[in-house]
Amino acid sequence: MAVNLVNLPEVDISKADRPHMTVVLAMSADGKIADAWRSPARFGSPQDQCHLETQIAQADGVLFGAGTLRAYGSTLRVTDPDLLQHRQQQGKPPQPVHIVCAQSAPLNPDYAFFRQAVPRWLLTTAAQAHRLQRSEFERVIRAAERETGLDWVDALQQLRQLGLNRLAVTGGGEVVASLLAVGGIDEIWLTVCPLLLGGQGAPTPWEGWEC
Repeated sequence: MAVNLVNLPEVDISKADRPHMTVVLAMSADGKIADAWRSPARFGSPQDQCHLETQIAQADGVLFGAGTLRAYGSTLRVTDPDLLQHRQQQGKPPQPVHIVCAQSAPLNPDYAFFRQAVPRWLLTTAAQAHRLQRSEFERVIRAAERETGLDWVDALQQLRQLGLNRLAVTGGGEVVASLLAVGGIDEIWLTVCPLLLGGQGAPTPWEGWEC
């Protein structure tokens, strides 16, 4: 299901200065992307997984928050032969860059993510880079800070300047909310799954953002 983006705030950054941003998420019928314990959301169908992989294959980079990485411990690689061939025909590497946005707690070095055959970048603030960077990250993006945390306008401008023209955003809700707040989202694809998660504090697709 595609979502029309209406009632957005004034755009803080022009489309020419940032990547094209596509959010791809699965949520429950009561609007949750995970339960209250932030367990991995594995309630999507094989068709949903195929759609997600297709969106990732079309992107130059995949962006997700540290909470998403902590929940799953890994990221989704492009494995479909047809999608891999299409990337090759476009002159792209087999895998897009996978970018973790982390602003506080260190990342567990035992995550399978750090052993996966994907390019890994870290997006964080300049103040936190020394605490969070690891040798497994090929590049560390040091964004400026605002009072509310990472300056997403600066972050998106840097990603665009590094040649990332299309990004797939795969979670979590706080990352999506921050991007919506600066007018940085172009498309949202939501899979509504036939289950109810409920629970006080269960995260939503755009956690904390009010339109």
